[in-house]
Amino acid sequence: MEFRVLPVTPFQQNCTLIWCGRTRHAAIVDPGGETGRIHQLIETLGLVPEVILLTHGHVDHVGACGELAPVLGVPILGPHRADAFLLEALPDQCGMFGFPPAVPFEPERWLDEGEEIALGDLRLSVIHCPGHTPGHLVFYEPTARIALVGDVIFRGSVGRTDFPGGDYKSLIRSIHEKLFALGDDVRFIPGHGPMSTFGEERRSNPFVGERAGASWA
Repeated sequence: MEFRVLPVTPFQQNCTLIWCGRTRHAAIVDPGGETGRIHQLIETLGLVPEVILLTHGHVDHVGACGELAPVLGVPILGPHRADAFLLEALPDQCGMFGFPPAVPFEPERWLDEGEEIALGDLRLSVIHCPGHTPGHLVFYEPTARIALVGDVIFRGSVGRTDFPGGDYKSLIRSIHEKLFALGDDVRFIPGHGPMSTFGEERRSNPFVGERAGASWA
């Protein structure tokens, strides 16, 4: 698995291109904005776009989807259906956070825990990790041992839970029971900021690390 992270929007949200090294078939994960820059990077890298994948329904992660998907001719998959209310409220989100109006869209398919996304030789496992939003998903590639975690966990922090549908205990439970269970060596690409590993966060993250206690129980 190869990848390139492209921070977009004033929120510096990590739009990530992932692709199969043999076929160049690619997925665009969380295209939050700046459609032109995303499209240009796809062409520069010589990728064959196959699908747009969404971790959750916040505007800084989905804002470019309605414009980008028709240009690329690819389907939008995800997030989990529990985030439908966020996509339906996309115009309100744009106004609330100062984003330009986004083209409305509906995903071609909602995704569920345990599904698998084929991308050339890659197989991405779908993991439902509610907490930041009720329908938040994580995409995990077991061969490369890389997870795209959206806004569930960051280096040294965790996702906010004060937005509609957020739940702190669910978030911490998702991290402990689903993400940390993948293994300490697994690297992750968060929705904002630099990469880390689950092992590093288990040891040092003040919210979910070993010294934080079981505040999710």
